[in-house]
Amino acid sequence: MAVSHNRQRLKDIDNTGFGPNSSIEGGRLINSDGSPNLRKRGIPIWERISVYHTLLRMKRSHFFLFVLILYTSINLLFAFLYYFSGVEHLTGAENAHTFTEQFMEAFFFSSQTLTTVGYGRVAPMGMITNCIASVESLIGILIFAVMTGLIYGRFSRPRAYLVFSPNVLISPFKDGKALMLRTATYKNNHLTDVEAQLTLALHLKENGKTVTKFYPLKLEFAKINSLALSWTIVHHINEESPLYNYTKEEVEESKVEVIVIVKAFDDHFSNVVQQRTSYTYKQVIYGAKFLPMFEKAETGEYTILELDKINAHELVKMPEHAGHKAEV
Repeated sequence: MAVSHNRQRLKDIDNTGFGPNSSIEGGRLINSDGSPNLRKRGIPIWERISVYHTLLRMKRSHFFLFVLILYTSINLLFAFLYYFSGVEHLTGAENAHTFTEQFMEAFFFSSQTLTTVGYGRVAPMGMITNCIASVESLIGILIFAVMTGLIYGRFSRPRAYLVFSPNVLISPFKDGKALMLRTATYKNNHLTDVEAQLTLALHLKENGKTVTKFYPLKLEFAKINSLALSWTIVHHINEESPLYNYTKEEVEESKVEVIVIVKAFDDHFSNVVQQRTSYTYKQVIYGAKFLPMFEKAETGEYTILELDKINAHELVKMPEHAGHKAEV
C-alpha cells in the first residue's frame, strides 16, 4: 500500500525502542500485558534471566506454586541424605522399620530442621547427621529470608492496577469519527494526574520494502486530574491523524498496532505508577460506541462502577461524508 499524502506530511517518530525494519518483526510489538513481544538469545540462559525479576513479576499462583515445589524439593533432598546416612542416627525414629516409615521420619525431620521449628521428638546423632542438619538449617534461614523479601517486594511493588477494554472502537465523534479505548482502576487505589500516550505503528510499503512507521496519536484529553471512574481515551481521526481516510482493509493490510502507555500518581504508594498495553488491528471494532459502565446506587448515596462492562459497546452507523469512507 502506498503512503498517503496525509502521512507523507506527518512526521513519524523513532524513539519507541523498536526499529523500522518490519521484515524481522514477529507478530505484535507489545503484548496485551505490556511486555515486549520478543525473546533474547546469544548468551547462556543463566546470564540473561534475572531470577529476582522473574519471581517478582511472576503470577501469584505460579509464585506460590514455585515456593511449594522448592520447599518440597529441598525436604526430599535432605530426607534422602538422612535416610542414606542411616535413620538409626535419628534418635526418636527407632520405631520406624519399613522404608516408607523411615523415609517419612527423615522427611518430617527435614521440614522441622529447614523451618527451625525443632519439635525435639527426633534429633540428629553422630557427626555426619549433625553436619547435614547444620547445613540444612543454614539453607533454611537463607531461603526464608529471601522468600520473605520477595513476598514483601511483590506486596509493596507500585502498580497501576489498570484494566483496559479488550477492544478499541472506531466511533462517531463530533463531525466525524474517533478511535476510542477505555480504562479504569480495578483496585481500591486512587490515581491522580493521570496521563495517556498513544503511539500508532504502521507497516507500510516504501520502495518495495516493508517498513514500520510510528506516529504519535493526538488525544482529546491527554491528562485528567483523577481516575475515579472510567476514562475513555479518544483520538479524533481528522486531517491531522495518521489514520485519516484509512479504510478497514488498509488497517488490516498495514497490520495496525496501537501502543498505549498510562502514567499516574498513586496516593497510597506515593509514587508514579505506569502500565501499558497494545491493540492490534484484529482488536479494532468499526462502527461501535461504548456503553456507560457506572450508575447511581438505588439509595442514591454513591456511584457503582461495573468493571465487567469495561468493554460493553453497541454497534452504530458511521457517517458517510468527505474524509470518512462508508466501510470505516
